[in-house]
Amino acid sequence: MSLYGNLKEVPDKKIYLNINALEKGEYELNIVYKNKVVKTTTFTKK
Repeated sequence: MSLYGNLKEVPDKKIYLNINALEKGEYELNIVYKNKVVKTTTFTKK
């Protein structure tokens, strides 16, 4: 019996965002590639 499957490609690079200098509040982060937003996420600094 053989099992086969496909895995998504694992990223080999990371980007760290240091939010220590930001004021408290809610933020929206937009990731842009070739002048187009490819990912949007929100986070809260407490």
